[in-house]
Amino acid sequence: MESRSHLASLKKQNGQCNCAQAVVTTYADLAGIGNDTAMNACNAFAAGMGNMEGTCGALVGAGIVLGLVKRDKVQAMKHMRHIMTQFQQEAGATQCRLLKGIDTGKPLLACPQCVAKACQLLEQHLDFDIC
Repeated sequence: MESRSHLASLKKQNGQCNCAQAVVTTYADLAGIGNDTAMNACNAFAAGMGNMEGTCGALVGAGIVLGLVKRDKVQAMKHMRHIMTQFQQEAGATQCRLLKGIDTGKPLLACPQCVAKACQLLEQHLDFDIC
């Protein structure tokens, strides 16, 4: 199984997408939606839901993909809980402001790396080959 995390990270790094869009467009085919729908559905999730106070957009994107792929609220929530916990442990935070180091001047993880990390964790919870 080949990870798509690098592709998603490049979309963010190149400025093509916000963090949520980078994740959701990368897995739009698996989620059963088109690229335009994926982009528009994630417009409001840039910069920690517009103000850096919210959850990292890459994690929001992973949650959107989970919901669309799992099509079961309980399963999607269970898997998202695992992703959030693992992300918190590995990155040190799940809030955009903290990850970017806005208050400290010391970023914990840059946005393209947050996208890659969220994708890697998401892929562990998808039930089929993503190649």
